Amino acid sequence: MAVESSPPQVTPDGRVELSDVGPIRDSRFFNPELAPVPVRQRTWTTYNFFALWMGMAHNIPSYTLAASLIAIGMDWVQAFLTITLGNLIVLVPMLLNSHAGTKYGIPFPVFARAFYGIRGANLVALLRAFIACAWFGIQTWVGGKALHVIIGRLAGESWTNASVVAGQPWTLWLCFFGFWVVQMLVIWRGMEAIRRFENWTAPLVSVGFLVLLGYVLVKAGGFGPILQTGSKLGWGPDFWKVFFPALMGMIAFWSTLSLNMPDFTRFGGSQRKQVVGQLLGLPTTMSFIAIVAILTTSGAQALYGEAIWDPADLASRFDSTALVLVALVSLVLATISANLAANVVSPSYDFSNAFPRRITFAVGGLITGVIGIVIQPWRLISDPSIYIFAWLGFYGGLLASVAGVFAAGYWVIGKTELHLTDLYLDGRGAYWFNGGWNWRAVVATLVGSVLAVGGAHGGPFPEDGLIPFLKPLYDYNWVVGFAAGFLVFLALKDNTAKETTR
Repeated sequence: MAVESSPPQVTPDGRVELSDVGPIRDSRFFNPELAPVPVRQRTWTTYNFFALWMGMAHNIPSYTLAASLIAIGMDWVQAFLTITLGNLIVLVPMLLNSHAGTKYGIPFPVFARAFYGIRGANLVALLRAFIACAWFGIQTWVGGKALHVIIGRLAGESWTNASVVAGQPWTLWLCFFGFWVVQMLVIWRGMEAIRRFENWTAPLVSVGFLVLLGYVLVKAGGFGPILQTGSKLGWGPDFWKVFFPALMGMIAFWSTLSLNMPDFTRFGGSQRKQVVGQLLGLPTTMSFIAIVAILTTSGAQALYGEAIWDPADLASRFDSTALVLVALVSLVLATISANLAANVVSPSYDFSNAFPRRITFAVGGLITGVIGIVIQPWRLISDPSIYIFAWLGFYGGLLASVAGVFAAGYWVIGKTELHLTDLYLDGRGAYWFNGGWNWRAVVATLVGSVLAVGGAHGGPFPEDGLIPFLKPLYDYNWVVGFAAGFLVFLALKDNTAKETTR
């Protein structure tokens, strides 16, 4: 029988609240930021979730995601199809995991305890955290580059052609670190500051991308030259050989958020508000930024003879300083908004979950920022092929197996029922398993991960794949990882079910 020392209260709409945290307050696996959010504080509306997605989706890496497909040879129809399909697929696990956040008011790492164990949850939480750190670094780097172009237009060539340090102008390093400091100041103020920042920037972040598109349309002479640019891949075998691994990369782009959306939906006013907000938010905002990026990059290809996939590099070629400033200032705001929501909130909770008594949300954000620099993000985004097939594809396969375990454990085995108090108990309760670890979830994750990414090839990986006979599976890495994690965990469900009801 699960240990429920403080019976939870259930609201008419099905949300669960822990009315008294006193019995678990002294647990080493509890701190106020990991505690279930009281129902009275679950105030996020449909607009808040829509604005969150607008802030997260409208940023430079989202733009480069779409633009990179043009750079590897797709035409605008192929690129838009690939991105739209990827977003619709990843929305499914995202909504599945979001349900627990709204129902129980718990963040992602606490949710993971139900399947991996109180201690074992740190395995997947820290995996997610380190990937987020890398993304934080990438976003900060591209935002810093945009800031460098802005200042360069005002300060002149002495800024843009400054002496080189470690392969880059020292002025670019200054912008990178300055951009980093601004974000750290916002995250230090906590989740409420992030919510207010999202609401403020959400209506403005589209401006920069529309300026880029408008300029290119005028210079290229309208949509005609852009839409007539043909695919270098055709619609035959060359396209399909690229399509499936590219689709996996598109899914992987938001696979991180598909796991840790409970970090946000725990503040949801109802299941309907978070579901509708996300249904309106993710597909529409990503489709918008995708078509803008695709058309802009295709236009740049028609204008300059090359697919310029970095918007800062493209804007630097504009004749009008005013247009450069409007476009890139908007993009800088968009990038801060996305980075705070998508790449700082989750690892802040994850690091706090690993050391609840020592690491607060704000300290976790600072750790994220430091790791984001150490990981050298400028290398991860140096080439569109590495960006899609190596970086996105590899981590997408790893996280897919975790998503499979979550879906099987929460929806199929647990029927969406969790013992809320037990998620925080030390040495006892439904989720202590064996010493705080559920080895079955770990096995399911390892099997799914090996099958998904064991055949990784190209870029930094061997041409024949890390494990050659698994190479064909790597082109379908996210689907393979999700299916394997789901099925293996289900195969062990009888034993797992006995332990969780003990």
